[in-house]
Amino acid sequence: MSDKLFSTRDEPLTSEDLDVCRRVHEALCSGLKMDRSSEEADRLGSLIIELYRQGVHDESQLRLLAGGRRA
Repeated sequence: MSDKLFSTRDEPLTSEDLDVCRRVHEALCSGLKMDRSSEEADRLGSLIIELYRQGVHDESQLRLLAGGRRA
């Protein structure tokens, strides 16, 4: 049996990780003129966190991937 029971995706995000995600979210919401309290902004935040957990840690790459065609 494997000694590793959890993948790195299961590890909690640090405050530095969350700062990166927050900056990307704020930049995209501002650029897309999206209300940060909207459901669409919530979905965008979830996508940013999921991409970050999958290993996309560069802010410009996160903006590009999460903003997609909308940015």
